[in-house]
Amino acid sequence: MTRVCLVCMGNICRSPMAEVVVRRVLEDHGLGDEVVVDSAGTGGWHAGMPMDERALRTLSDEGYDGSLHRARQFDEAWFAERDLVLAMDLDNLRALRRIAPPGADVRLFRSFDPAAPEEAEVPDPYYGGIDGFREVLRMVEAAAEGLAKHLAERNRPVR
Repeated sequence: MTRVCLVCMGNICRSPMAEVVVRRVLEDHGLGDEVVVDSAGTGGWHAGMPMDERALRTLSDEGYDGSLHRARQFDEAWFAERDLVLAMDLDNLRALRRIAPPGADVRLFRSFDPAAPEEAEVPDPYYGGIDGFREVLRMVEAAAEGLAKHLAERNRPVR
């Protein structure tokens, strides 16, 4: 079983959107039973809160369900339980790498999108309008496809 955690700042916009999308894409690729996906924020000020209404609406408009999400803060101990920790942006990547033990696999989420430039980030849409959330969803879907392909290769049995 592979465990993946998606991480943004407060866990109410980008990372929960990515969690919902990645789960669906993994199911579509036949990996739903092989990969466990969750999300968290580097900050805890939104802990226990539902997803941002604009994020939820954006997902819902495209047939995704994020209604059960509740924000939580990433715990340093989780590195031992996660195979891959994916940050939405460089600030969160740096924050995670500061607390990561040696050998932890911590990367930018968009590094799995073959069309994205090196060090591409998922921008924080929190202070903008709904169009920013739609753009985030497009980025997340592209990276989720690449992640699914990566995990399929990683989980393929050696013959």
